[in-house]
Amino acid sequence: MARSRLTPERESELYAAVLDLLREVGYDALTMDAVAARTHSSKATLYRQWGSKPELVARALRANKPADLSEIDTGSLRGDIQEMLAHTDDCQMDKDAALMRGLAHAVHTNPELHRALRELLIEPEMNGLDEVLQRAVRRGEVDADNPALKLVPHMLIGAFIARPLIEDRPVDRAFLSAYFDAVVLPSLGV
Repeated sequence: MARSRLTPERESELYAAVLDLLREVGYDALTMDAVAARTHSSKATLYRQWGSKPELVARALRANKPADLSEIDTGSLRGDIQEMLAHTDDCQMDKDAALMRGLAHAVHTNPELHRALRELLIEPEMNGLDEVLQRAVRRGEVDADNPALKLVPHMLIGAFIARPLIEDRPVDRAFLSAYFDAVVLPSLGV
């Protein structure tokens, strides 16, 4: 699918509008008509560029990611984690959490959205995190046979789900930093 007709700036504007609409109305109520109206573009252009609503949403979420995790390499796992946290701020984390909460139900009822999110967002993030962890193994910081290596994504998702439920507070950088220090790093033997 040719996507070269839009400038990077225009593409960013479209993605920002999609994310704003997602926050406002949720996935199920988000329509290509609403995106077209908000962005002063035609529905035909949106379908030509992205093919479907799930694809557009997944690409907008991917474009919203502040950094490629696999490119973070400070020389230590603790440093890499601190650098990951430095690439976002509390306001953005709260917005991202709101987006994910809004998509949670839709993912279970829409296989095309689930596929697009896995392919365009989840798998690249998991691969980036795995690269960070494997570098820690190669440096000798983490034992290669440590069973917690495969559970780090689960621990992180747990943190994002549990804090709002248990403490009625959003996940922020201070919480994540403390969580890494108290839970994730010790489970890895760091």
